[in-house]
Amino acid sequence: MVKNEELVGTVVGIGSNGEGLIKQDGLIVFVPFALMGEKIKYKVLKTKGKLAYGKVLDVLTPSEVRVRAKCPVFSKCGGCQLQHVKYQTQLAIKEENIKSTLKKVANIDVEVLPAVRGDDEFRYRNKLQLPVSFDKNGTNIGFYAENSHRVVPINDCLINPSWTKDIIECFKEYIAEFNLFGYDETRNSGDIREITVKEIKGNLIITAVVLKDNIKGINRLVEILTNKLKMPFSLYLNINDKATNVVFGDKFKLVYGKPDYMSEMLGIKYKIGVQSFMQVNTSVCTKLYSAVKALVNADENTVVIDAYSGAGLMTAILAEKAKKAIGVEIIKEAVECANDLAVANKLDNKITNYLGKCEDIIPNLIEKERKENSNVCLVLDPPRKGCDIKVINSIINSDIDKIVYVSCKPSTLARDLGLLIGTLELVDGQILRAENPKLRYEITYIRPFDMFAQTKHVETLVVLQRK
Repeated sequence: MVKNEELVGTVVGIGSNGEGLIKQDGLIVFVPFALMGEKIKYKVLKTKGKLAYGKVLDVLTPSEVRVRAKCPVFSKCGGCQLQHVKYQTQLAIKEENIKSTLKKVANIDVEVLPAVRGDDEFRYRNKLQLPVSFDKNGTNIGFYAENSHRVVPINDCLINPSWTKDIIECFKEYIAEFNLFGYDETRNSGDIREITVKEIKGNLIITAVVLKDNIKGINRLVEILTNKLKMPFSLYLNINDKATNVVFGDKFKLVYGKPDYMSEMLGIKYKIGVQSFMQVNTSVCTKLYSAVKALVNADENTVVIDAYSGAGLMTAILAEKAKKAIGVEIIKEAVECANDLAVANKLDNKITNYLGKCEDIIPNLIEKERKENSNVCLVLDPPRKGCDIKVINSIINSDIDKIVYVSCKPSTLARDLGLLIGTLELVDGQILRAENPKLRYEITYIRPFDMFAQTKHVETLVVLQRK
C-alpha cells in the first residue's frame, strides 16, 4: 500500500472519531465518512507504520444507515463527522466508542447505558465560534477544515441556531464596507480574527476578536447588527494581537448592550458573561445536570465538592439539598458569576467558591473536608484534557466514597478512571497498565449524553463507588 494508490475494501469497524476502519495489506486504514459494512473505493493519503489514512472516492455498497447530509459543506469543514449517519446509529456509535475506549485504554470492561438524546438533532447549539481568515481568496468567515487552520467559508451552520446566518451576513457587510481583513496567521496581521456568540434565553453576547482596539467603524457594526437581528444583543471587542492559537486576549471591551444576562435551569437562576463557560446544548445539559443531582443524592449531612465548577450552576443545583457545596474554578469572571448566582438564589450561606487551579486547591480541600465531614461527594467536570495528576492522586489518597465524573472526551475519561480505579498506574512519569491491580472503586453508572449531535463528540456521566 502506497500513497495515492486507489483500492477497494470493506469497512470492518468504526474508529473513535467516527471514521471507518478497513484491514488491508496488513494495515489498519482509517477512512472518514465510511460506515460499518460498506464496500468502498478509497484513495490512500498517508501510511505510517501499521496504520494508513484514506479518503472515500466512491461508496460501492452503501450501508442502510447512511443518509444524505443536509449541510452543503459537510466533509469539508471540521464541525460535523456523523451527518451521513441515521441519528439512532450515531448514538449507538458513541455508546460503543465509550465502551471500547475504556477497554482499550484502561482495561475496564463495563456495560454502557443507552445514550440520552436532546430535543433537537439540528439547530441545538447556543454557542458559535467563527474564525475569520485572510488568504489569496480574500477574507473568509467559517469553520476550520479537519486538522487544519484553513477556514472553510460558510453562510450558515445547521447545528447552530438560525441567527447564525444573520451574524455572518452582518460581519460580511461590515468587513466589506470598511475594507477590513481577516487574520493572516503567517504574518500575525489583519483586523478581525474570530467572532464568537452565546445565546442566553433569547439574548446574544457577540464578541469580535480584533488585533487592535481602535478598529474602524465599530458604531456602524452595532447599527448593522441592530437592523438585522430580531433579538437583544451585546457587543464586545476582545483585543488579541499575539501569534497564538488561543482565541481570546486578556482585554475585553463592552461597546454595546448589557455586560451579562440571566437564565434559569432546574430552579436555579444564573448569570452568563462573556467569558463564562456554558454547555452548548441547553436541553441535554438540563437532563445531564438533573442526572448528576439525582446520582449525588445529597442530604443535609453531605458536603459536595464541585471541581472545575465554571459559573457555578451545577454547584448551586447540588447545594440545594446538601449541607454545603464548594466550587473550584480558574477563571475569575466565572467565580464572580458563581458568587452572584449563590446570592441571587439565597444559597450563599451554603456555597463557597474558590478561585484557582484545581490541582492547587483540591488536594488540601479534600483533606480538610474529609476530616470535618464523613460524607463528602466529589463532582469532577474537567476540560477535554481531563484531570491533573495531582487531583487524581489527592482523590486516591482521600478515601472519598463517591465520585461523580462528567467527561467530554472518552480517552481522557478512560485514563482518569483507570488511575482512580487502579487498572492503570503512574510509573516513572508514564501511565501503564497495572500488573496486579488492587481495585479501589467500581463503576456503578455510566451513560452517554449526546450534547453534540451530528459530531464525534459525546458527554459521559460516570459514578464511582469505593469498593
